[in-house]
Amino acid sequence: MFLMHKPTGDLIEILSLDQLFNPCVTEVTGVDHFGEEMQEPESYQKTELAFPSGESLPRCWLDAHYRDAQHSSPQKQLSHSNG
Repeated sequence: MFLMHKPTGDLIEILSLDQLFNPCVTEVTGVDHFGEEMQEPESYQKTELAFPSGESLPRCWLDAHYRDAQHSSPQKQLSHSNG
């Protein structure tokens, strides 16, 4: 899978999709496809990557607690703060 490195605009070939999809992992290993020569694999922060269209990565790939807000309703939060 290719993603865009936001700071440079380069396309990065992600070598491990497991790293990309795991929200507990903050970095992924990839190869920069810039220039004519094959580059060495490097680590990239997921927060610096986006789809080539410019769309951000899904929150569920970046945040291990992405469902926490869905599971706690405003009513539950009020009852905890009043207790």
